[in-house]
Amino acid sequence: METSKSKKKIILICVAALLVLALTAGIIAIVCVKKPNAKALTEYWAADSSVAQSLRDYVSKVTDEKDEANFIPVKDRIAVFDMDGTLTCETYYTYYDTMMFIEYCLTDHPEKVSDELKQVAASIKPGYKADEQLARNFAKAYAGMTVQELYDYAVQFGQKKTESFSNMRYIDNMYLPMTELVQYLYENDFTIYVISGTERTTTRAIIANSPIKDYVTPNHVIGTDFEVKQPGHESESSNMDFKYENGDELVLTGGFIQKNLNANKSIYVQREIGQRPVLAFGNSGSDSSMMNYAIDSRNPYPAQAYMIIADDTEREWGTQDWAEKSAEYKEKGYIPVSMKNDFARIYPDGITIAAEQYHERIVPETKPAEATTKIAA
Repeated sequence: METSKSKKKIILICVAALLVLALTAGIIAIVCVKKPNAKALTEYWAADSSVAQSLRDYVSKVTDEKDEANFIPVKDRIAVFDMDGTLTCETYYTYYDTMMFIEYCLTDHPEKVSDELKQVAASIKPGYKADEQLARNFAKAYAGMTVQELYDYAVQFGQKKTESFSNMRYIDNMYLPMTELVQYLYENDFTIYVISGTERTTTRAIIANSPIKDYVTPNHVIGTDFEVKQPGHESESSNMDFKYENGDELVLTGGFIQKNLNANKSIYVQREIGQRPVLAFGNSGSDSSMMNYAIDSRNPYPAQAYMIIADDTEREWGTQDWAEKSAEYKEKGYIPVSMKNDFARIYPDGITIAAEQYHERIVPETKPAEATTKIAA
């Protein structure tokens, strides 16, 4: 009888041990199985944001292999972002690249640019048109610089403080909710591209020194292109008759190739990515071609497009009317994003809008470089 009881005890102990092991294994499995970003888009997005929820829902379905109708393979999870006004601040005085042009011409290197370019720089005010003609002037201003020198100047300029905000350097101008979104998509195996109207080298410098630097590689930056050649061959129509050698430089000629806005954005996407994105983010009509290319009915995967609306007048220099712009974007098939209501925070602590948006710029009186050198001698 005692032997029978002992056997029962041993069996019960074994069963209990197995149960403990099974329970422990289950707990370990729960801990180890990755639940991608279960709390994503909550730190800087409003708790009741329907936009944030739509992004969570979208990512959940397209990353679920069991959802045959919506699943997107990792290689095809491509998200494209405009930069100015979508990822970074656009509504202060002017864009990063325009303020860089103004500072280069009027403050940092007025001796290197023509009087005409200085006049252009001084005439720029909020509400200006970032068109192709202005981009051509940007290209002229940096003529003679190597690509590396332009990159370095863009980084250096980013350390300057804007007058439109308190405690903000130009490089601090990235929207926190969009930074969180880029990281969220990256961690869910999306490939991120930045498709900007800003010149490509400048865009690369901005992204490489931003909070999203670990999620967007330089070859995933597509921007406006200025002409680049090897020194001594700037005036030649083609660089086909000679070769780059060790120690050679690449120099900006002052020539302009193409502004990456409107239809050019969809052309650049096709040319450099080679397939339709499944997510697109922009903030203006100049992004609509890129958005439409993504949500085109011929896209083999479910796709969505989002438009940021600058309707916040307290934390930003917002000027857009939510009712008007959101209705316009919804009609076109885009999901509107309210900076005022969807963004819980916009910038890091301590950054607030200044009393005035901008100050008038004047053309400095400068002497030709040669004359200055003679006087110094």
